Amino acid sequence: MDAGQADGVVWRNRALMLFDRVSVPVAVCDVHGRVVLANPAMAAECGTAPGRLRGRDVLELFRPQEATQVERIAEALRLRHRSRYQVSVRWRAPGGAERFGELTADPVSDTVDETPALLVMLRVRGESAPAEPEPARVTPVEGRVLALLAGGATTTGAARELGLSKDGVTYHLRRLSARWNASNRTELVARAYALGALSPGVWPPEPRPADAE
Repeated sequence: MDAGQADGVVWRNRALMLFDRVSVPVAVCDVHGRVVLANPAMAAECGTAPGRLRGRDVLELFRPQEATQVERIAEALRLRHRSRYQVSVRWRAPGGAERFGELTADPVSDTVDETPALLVMLRVRGESAPAEPEPARVTPVEGRVLALLAGGATTTGAARELGLSKDGVTYHLRRLSARWNASNRTELVARAYALGALSPGVWPPEPRPADAE
């Protein structure tokens, strides 16, 4: 290896070290937008490791807000234009929040005639909190069965209170247990509270009002 090649290796290693340590999310993509190399900051935005991003389409990881932006960039790259391109994007952060920002892509290559790679940088503008899960939907009868069960009623007692047969109450309990994958009645009541089918902080237990959904 001559001196020029040795210097090239040294500078390449330094550039890769800087690439890995910079706090800005950065990736190198081919001209079609497939990730070739990503730094840890970019991988963190996707909730994964840098190596797992290799081969992924950057516009699937970060959803463009305007299709026309992407079309204009694709046409410019086809014509080998060397401008800086920006795309407004949204994506789901690892914690579940919806983030938004911009992807900036700079075509880079050793020569003008060479098909460029894309140096892509992500700028985070903000985020919105993850949406609250909707309360589980139960029928009025199912809600009353759950409330009585949470209050300690037996199958016979719940049947008497609701004017149903014991088999009728058992039928509703089996359907609810199968729907929520509950292995016993204690777990069924716990899931009813966790899923919002029963009103929290109320005694005796009551079904969640329909207008609270």
